[in-house]
Amino acid sequence: MSRVWNVIAKHRASLQDLGMVLAVVLVVTYVAYAVDIFVTQGSVPAAQKAIELDEALLIGAVLAVGLLIFAARRYIEQKREMARRIAAEGRARELAYQDPLTGLANRRQFEEALAMAAASPPAQGQVHAVYLLDLNGFKQINDSYGHGTGDEVLLIVAERLLRSVREGDLVARLGGDEFVLLAQHLMGLEASANIAMRVIDSLAEPIVIGRVEHRVATGIGIAFLPDDAQTAPEVLRKADLALYRAKGERRSAFRFFEEDMDRLVRQRQQIERELREALQQDQIRPRFRPSIDLASGRVTGFEAVPSWVVEGSERFPPERFLPVAEETGLIHQLAGRVLAIACQAAREWPDEIVLSVDILPAQLKNRALSDGVLATIHTAGLPPSRLEVDISESAIVHDLHAAKAALGALRQAGVRVALDNFGTGYSSLYHIREFGFDKVKIDRRLISNMQDEEAASVVRALAGLGQGLGVAVSADGIAGSAGGAALLASGIREGQSASPLLSADAARQLARQEQSPAGVL
Repeated sequence: MSRVWNVIAKHRASLQDLGMVLAVVLVVTYVAYAVDIFVTQGSVPAAQKAIELDEALLIGAVLAVGLLIFAARRYIEQKREMARRIAAEGRARELAYQDPLTGLANRRQFEEALAMAAASPPAQGQVHAVYLLDLNGFKQINDSYGHGTGDEVLLIVAERLLRSVREGDLVARLGGDEFVLLAQHLMGLEASANIAMRVIDSLAEPIVIGRVEHRVATGIGIAFLPDDAQTAPEVLRKADLALYRAKGERRSAFRFFEEDMDRLVRQRQQIERELREALQQDQIRPRFRPSIDLASGRVTGFEAVPSWVVEGSERFPPERFLPVAEETGLIHQLAGRVLAIACQAAREWPDEIVLSVDILPAQLKNRALSDGVLATIHTAGLPPSRLEVDISESAIVHDLHAAKAALGALRQAGVRVALDNFGTGYSSLYHIREFGFDKVKIDRRLISNMQDEEAASVVRALAGLGQGLGVAVSADGIAGSAGGAALLASGIREGQSASPLLSADAARQLARQEQSPAGVL
């Protein structure tokens, strides 16, 4: 029964039309019968009291006209419904293949076009070029002026991109401020570079929204089919690698994909995978670099250097895996573990020997950094005065407020703070005075060139500056007793050895015995 009602509800317009036709036919039939039976009754013989032929024809004609009207209405309604469906399908196709903001092709349309290009190799000597674009400075516009202004900027950027490419080239927006171009059948590097330069030139002019000028730059990564890749996903990946290099310029620039990029990225991915496993297996442990009193040769401290040692040999040096740890966020786990092990080792040293650890730029993003450091030394039973944290000048400049918050809490708790890589060009007297450093460490690149009189003069000037500010001065990377003597003559009393790093056992043995300057350095 419910199925019958569903059919009636679905076709209620058709039933209504048929009902009207039936009602008209019944009325005409009633009139015919009324005329024949009541009006003419008695005036015609009984044998003729039936519906006459003309009346039957009239009823048939009315019924035919009614059916024609019904059919005509149904035909018109079906045409309207088909037109609505075609329009809806067209709109759905537009939404499926067009970016709703800019009207450019969207990711789906671009991926289909790229797949077709990959399946249709160009003629000999020609290439299909993929340009991956990312806008520099767009986030600041969104944050400062709102998303409405940001959308207007994207619209203008889209228009300029369309004017920069050839007729038939595809311009698509992948999302946010990411755009991509597909230019087919180009005659090599020069032709592809011309398009990239036109794009950069088109975006060089400020974008005016209201009365405000907005400047956006773009990094462009370029990869070719079939020279760089054979498939659509592969050419996109390689264009992204080239884009990463272009964005490192921090200005409008374009870069072509190079095989060395791919090799380095694959190595980085391998290091990341192995680093995660190494952290799980506790393979990242500290080794120690001694700090020496240059006059007496006694050990004054040890710097804990994160080391990746497997079966007695170094898997990767710190300068290879520490940047990966920073990029992936593993640095927090790694640094915490290294500090905990180093604090346990420091408990076996004489009380006057200090443990120092580096604070890397990515660690400053952790607002609980100072609390974590203090909790670790408290758990190990190491007094805060026996810990020294070293931070580079570049890290301070990169995030001044975060550095001030973290280092301020540590200094207040009694931890010593040292400025590392002193003399590399970032320093200012303001930073030294504002942070209240206990020590500055002159960069090893200056120390290694002490034989050069100009470099020696710079070292003496930096030493005098530190002493004038009441800050201890240390030298990093001393090679041999001759280097120590030269530093003593410059007014520097402490230095870190350039000799190989020591294990925890070797550091403990060195800390417990007196060493001559020549023996340590």
